[in-house]
Amino acid sequence: MKQNGAHIIAVGNEKGGSGKSTTALHLAVYLLHQGYRVATVDVDSRQQTLTRYVRNRRATMAGADRRVPMPKHVHLSTAWGDSVSENERAERDIFSRCMAGLRDEVDYVVIDTPGFDGNLARLAHGIADTLVTPVNDSMIDLDVLVRVDPVSGEPIETSPYARNVQRARAERRATGAPGIDWVLVRNRISNLGSRNASQVQGTMDRVAARLGCRVANGIAERVIFRSLFSIGMTVFDPLEAHLLGAAPSMSHVNARQEYRDLVAALGLPMVAPDSAAARAMQRTARSNDGSIVIAS
Repeated sequence: MKQNGAHIIAVGNEKGGSGKSTTALHLAVYLLHQGYRVATVDVDSRQQTLTRYVRNRRATMAGADRRVPMPKHVHLSTAWGDSVSENERAERDIFSRCMAGLRDEVDYVVIDTPGFDGNLARLAHGIADTLVTPVNDSMIDLDVLVRVDPVSGEPIETSPYARNVQRARAERRATGAPGIDWVLVRNRISNLGSRNASQVQGTMDRVAARLGCRVANGIAERVIFRSLFSIGMTVFDPLEAHLLGAAPSMSHVNARQEYRDLVAALGLPMVAPDSAAARAMQRTARSNDGSIVIAS
C-alpha cells in the first residue's frame, strides 16, 4: 500500500439520489472480502445514509447469527455553532485527526459525502486519492457537472460542483502531492438500449474530456439494490432467499460483476493484504455498535 498510509476513496456528487452510499458500501465490502482493512466515513450529517446502511448490516448479522466482514465505521457530524469560521475550524480539526488515525489503521478509507456543498464535503474531496462520482443515466443528472448546449450537446459551462473538484485538484498539485484521480460512473443504466442512453454516454465522454477525468464502466438499474439497504448487505455477501424474500437471480450475479469491473477500472493500488491484521480489525468492528460518532 502507499507509503503515507491508506488510499482514500471519496464518493461525491452534489446531487442527491445518485447512488453514492450504495457505491461507497459496495466498494468497501468488496475490498473487505479481498482481505483488506477498510474504514468507512460518513460526513453527511443530514441523511447519514451510509451510517444507517452499516447499522442495518450489523443488525442483520446479529439477527441471522451470521458473519460478514465489517468496516471500521466513523460518522463525523457538522458543527452547529454561531460562528461559521469557528465551525469550519472545528470540523477541519476533527476531520484531520480522524483521517490521521485511520491512515495508520487501515488499507483503504471510503468516504461518503452529502448531496450538497459543505465544509466536510470539501475536506473529503481535497484529501481523496480517488474520487468516484456516480451519475444517474440522465441528461438532467449530468447538469450537476456541466451545463450542456441543448443543440450541439457540447459542454459550455462548468458547474459549481465541478469547479469545487477542480479547485481541490489544483490545491493538491500546488503542494506537490499526487493528484486526485476523478472517475465518473454511469449509474442506474437501463437494460434496454435507447436514444437517451446513447446520448448520455456520448455527452459524458465529452464532459470527461472537458473536466480532465475518466469514465468507468457503469452499474445497471437493478431491483436487488432496493432490497439490500434494509438488510445492510451488498452483492458481494452471501444472500439467502429468506433475507431477500426470493432466491438470488442472474441479476445479482451480473451486478456483482459490474462492481468488479468498476473496481478494476478504478485502478486502485492493490497489493497483498495483511490478512491477520484484517481479521483483527473485523473482530474489533464486531465488538462495537458499528458506528463511531465523533461530534464537532
